[in-house]
This record gives sequence, C-alpha cells and structure tokens, in this order.
Amino acid sequence: RTSSASRMAERGVEIETTIGTFVIELYVHEAPRTCKNFAELARRGYYNDTIFHRIIKGFMIQGGDPTGTGRGGESIYGKKFQDEISKDLKHSGAGIVSMANAGPNTNGSQFFITLAPTQHLDGKHTIFGRIHSGMKVVQRLGLVQTDASDRPRQTVKILRAQQVRIPN
Repeated sequence: RTSSASRMAERGVEIETTIGTFVIELYVHEAPRTCKNFAELARRGYYNDTIFHRIIKGFMIQGGDPTGTGRGGESIYGKKFQDEISKDLKHSGAGIVSMANAGPNTNGSQFFITLAPTQHLDGKHTIFGRIHSGMKVVQRLGLVQTDASDRPRQTVKILRAQQVRIPN
C-alpha cells in the first residue's frame, strides 16, 4: 500500500490551452501542500475556462484566477495558505512553475510559469513544479501581444486542466 504522497509523486497536471497543451511535473516532495492544492483544483475543473491574465515577454505567464483580474482565486484549504519555500529549488530558467502571491503566505489558486531565469523571485514564491512537456506551447504563450498592463490583447484560455501520470 502506498501513501497518497508517493502515489502523487507520479502525477502531473496537463493544461490544454487555446494555443496548445503542456504538462506540469509536480514537485510533491518539496511542496506537498501546494501540489495537492494545484492537482485538486485541476481535478475539480477549477481552472477550466480561465484565462492567462498576465503575460510579460521574457519573464513569465500567469493564470489560475477564475475572476480573470489577478485579484481572485481560492485554495482548497480556504482562502490562502502558507508558503513552502525550498532552498533547493530556484527560478533558474524557463519552465519553472510557482505560486503567484501578494506577499508571504498568501497562496490561493494563481500560478505563473517562468520564461527565463528569475532569481529575484527565489525565496518569495513557492516553486511546485516544472514544464515536463510542451515547452514550445509555453514559449508561444509568452509571445502573445499585451497591452500596457501586461494583459493579453487576445484571450488565451485554459480550456481544461486535468491530473495525468508522468512515467518514472
């Protein structure tokens, strides 16, 4: 019999967008509560039909807010939950998946994916995964034209997010 944490170690989340599909490998050992939150929100369909509301070319793409404003979203634990900062995980390049927040211990449902190294975010955002496959889709998302507030000029949606197995 395996624990839920070890079963989850083989899991990822597949994100199907209007531009294409990518898969996130979850770092369940380093950020177990954050991974549980993200995977469960995906399983519940919470991210389905939400937009990427913020895209900064060469920096990151952000989504996970059902209001589409950048100010909404709740976790499975209630409104907000604690950071799980690991000194071993760094924003060292493109494809790192972290929780967006409004300061320490304010994680909800919003997340971002880096498009380049962003070391200034180390220790400030919980890293909970990386792009396992579909990095070209993430790169295309990062090139979507935006307005002066970093909002995409064309709507880029998460059509469906679902849990998937990632082979060892």
